[in-house]
Amino acid sequence: MITVEDIIKGFREGEPDDAEWQEYANSLFQEAIRIGTELNNRYHTPEEIREIMGKLTGEKIDGSFRLFPPFYTDFGKNIHIGKDVFINSGCHFQDQGGIEIGDGALIGHNVVLATINHDLYPANNRKNHYKPIKIGSNVWIGSNSTVLPGVSIGEWAVVAAGAVVTKDVPPFAVVGGVPAKIIKTIDPASAPA
Repeated sequence: MITVEDIIKGFREGEPDDAEWQEYANSLFQEAIRIGTELNNRYHTPEEIREIMGKLTGEKIDGSFRLFPPFYTDFGKNIHIGKDVFINSGCHFQDQGGIEIGDGALIGHNVVLATINHDLYPANNRKNHYKPIKIGSNVWIGSNSTVLPGVSIGEWAVVAAGAVVTKDVPPFAVVGGVPAKIIKTIDPASAPA
C-alpha cells in the first residue's frame, strides 16, 4: 500500500509512472482542496485553525502557531511548521517539494512559496521538478513576496515586500527586489539606541 511518505519520495525522485501512485497523489490533492475550503469559508477560532492545519499537514501544530485565513495549498502534507510561527492572510504554499518553516518565522500577506518548476524543453513535456524551501528561525518574509524552488533563507533574514527570491539568503541579510539581492546585513549584536 502506498503511503504519504511514498508520495513525497516520488516528488523528490521525479514522479513515478505508476497509476496507483498517481491515484493516491490525486486523492491527497483533493483532500488539501477540501480542507482548504473548510478553513477559508467560515470563521474559526485560533484553536480550530490549528486543528485544521494539523489535518492539512498531517502533523501536530504547536499551540503558539497563528494563521489569518485565507490560506491555500495544493498538497499540504509536505509543510513542516515550527513554534511561534505567524502566517498572514492570502498565502499560497505549493509544497510538493517540501516547505520547512523555522521557529518564530513571520510570513506576510499574499506570500507565495513555490517548490515546483516545469521543464523548459518541449521534449520533456513540461515535466515537474521539485525542490524544497527552507525558512530559518525568526525569518520575516514581507507581503507579496515569492520564494522559488530550492531556496533556503537563513535565520533572522528579512525578505522585503514584493521580492522574488531566486537564490539562498544568508542569515541576518535583508534582501529585496526582482530578483532579490542583498540590501544590507544586520549585526546581530547591535540595535539602534
